[in-house]
Amino acid sequence: MTDINELKSWIAQSEEDFTAAKTLFRHRKPLLSGACFHAQQSAEKYLKALLIFKDKDFPKTHDLPALNTMRNKAGIITGLDLQQLVDLTEYAVRRRYPGNQPTQVEAKDAIQTAETVRRFARSFLGLKK
Repeated sequence: MTDINELKSWIAQSEEDFTAAKTLFRHRKPLLSGACFHAQQSAEKYLKALLIFKDKDFPKTHDLPALNTMRNKAGIITGLDLQQLVDLTEYAVRRRYPGNQPTQVEAKDAIQTAETVRRFARSFLGLKK
């Protein structure tokens, strides 16, 4: 049985990350690495919330394609773009180090991918968009 409080906690954290991503991107001097990191975190937490909703365990991972596969196996089919999830996964760790900073276009794309995941998850869970 789904632990509703755990589910709500994951959703709240995801929303906080999504807000942080947008805020950092809109900053006078955009903070692109932070925006991309929080976009990835938002998508990750929404994918995990969907698994929690289906009472499915998941490992501690930042791998969005792996979480997406688990979600598909749990019977939640979204049609999310796999390459976008691969690209967004990079912002969890690897792209956070100096010398590999995202561009403004990449940050915008990261936020849009997170928004796509967010919209689907919120609709599936019966939440306001």
